[in-house]
Amino acid sequence: MKKRPLPDARKDECLRLKAIFNAKKKDLGLTQEKLAHQLEMNQSSVSHYLNGINPLNAHVAAAFSRILKVPVREFSERLADEIEGIAAAASITVITGPVDSAPRANATMLGPISIWDDDTPLDDDEVYVPFLKEVELSAGSGRTVIEKSSTRKLRFGKLTLRNQGVQFDQAVCVTVRGNSMEPVLPDGSTVGVDKGSTAVKDGKMYAVDHGGELRVKTLYRIPGGGLRFRSFNQDEHPDEEYTAQQLAESGISVLGKVFWYSVLL
Repeated sequence: MKKRPLPDARKDECLRLKAIFNAKKKDLGLTQEKLAHQLEMNQSSVSHYLNGINPLNAHVAAAFSRILKVPVREFSERLADEIEGIAAAASITVITGPVDSAPRANATMLGPISIWDDDTPLDDDEVYVPFLKEVELSAGSGRTVIEKSSTRKLRFGKLTLRNQGVQFDQAVCVTVRGNSMEPVLPDGSTVGVDKGSTAVKDGKMYAVDHGGELRVKTLYRIPGGGLRFRSFNQDEHPDEEYTAQQLAESGISVLGKVFWYSVLL
């Protein structure tokens, strides 16, 4: 089935983004292939966005904005307003900060965070923190386990981790998927997790291994050793309750407490 053409306003957003890419790609050393790699999507998807075949959304627009080093508003007033609305709804005035049980206004900027790879030397006061990922055990089994990624890493200042009470070797990062934690953590957000802090304190946010699925939820203890999972988007994701027996049977374990988040705007 042939795709229906985008409305003119949506297509214009894409074409403005394409013009920005064409104007900046030489200075940034980018090709569509390199851009696709940084966006973690295939090249045809990038082409569809730039040529107005697929509409831009807030998450994709924020990713293009970061890589091309331009404000979203330069190519889409609509998406810039949407992203600002998300931040306002969450009472967030900066894009990174420590996490408590709920979003805080005027969250503290923890300092610049950047992607780390084998070609980027660490400063003396920095460490790299790996990402966790879901890995399928065998083809077609549908079973997954949580492992550290061998390629995706973020650089953190040692002082940042120390101030949060996190041991360097206990810090990992997790990518939030889905809309269950919106508007605080939109799809694609990144959270830092302290694996050394697994004892649940009511109302705090934790990363959870749910039978091989990575989940981020606010947790509450219930009598008998069970847990209640709570999402910020409760209209679509009501509370889930698990007894101690159900936690064991479902392979649910607490990976660690969330101590930091990053939301791309």
